[in-house]
Amino acid sequence: MSKITIAIDGFSSTGKSTLAKQLAKELGYVYVDTGAMYRAITLFAMRNNFIADGEERLEDLVKLLPKIKLRFVPNPELGFAEMYLNNENVEKEIRTMRVSKYVSRIAEIEQVRFKLVEMQKDMGKEKGIVMDGRDIGTVVFPDAELKVFMTASPQARATRRYKELLDRGEEVLYKDVLENVEKRDFIDSHREFSPLRKADDAIEFDNSDMGLKEQFERLLSIAERYIEKV
Repeated sequence: MSKITIAIDGFSSTGKSTLAKQLAKELGYVYVDTGAMYRAITLFAMRNNFIADGEERLEDLVKLLPKIKLRFVPNPELGFAEMYLNNENVEKEIRTMRVSKYVSRIAEIEQVRFKLVEMQKDMGKEKGIVMDGRDIGTVVFPDAELKVFMTASPQARATRRYKELLDRGEEVLYKDVLENVEKRDFIDSHREFSPLRKADDAIEFDNSDMGLKEQFERLLSIAERYIEKV
């Protein structure tokens, strides 16, 4: 059976990564979490004091981009690949609220997007890939056979993110999580380079009132129909 490219875009905290990961595993496809790539560069910027509250030295970050090495390393015990930044496993650290606070700002930078988009295009040359992010169906894989645009209300997304952070042991307030979700929505949708938008031929997938099982079953059914067409 021929393989296809599946591009999943959408707003933050819609569960894109969770669904994309499940879908790739079920289909035997490669899964790529592009959000982890932007988060890793954000972490690098934070560690080097290139970005902080009230202070930005993004020109210095751009100068060091060629020295930033990103790779996904499979973890058999977890069943998915983890993000490595310059040979360091940063999977847990990039998922914190601290990184979430700045990631949309870093993702606005043209040179950062250019570097990562080129890497992502290389990853998908052989098809058989599920990739999620903000510009996968519009920029990275505009010819993908299946494009999905995930959305949900800000309140529903903030609630999911809030519970996720609490489960990880972070001390956060719901109002701060909701504020971060809304701020990221605005930045992602209004940035100059590769803004978040639904591709004309993408399927809109609103999961505001869906549980994980229902979301997965619906998305798998859609994917199987598209694969059969190839």
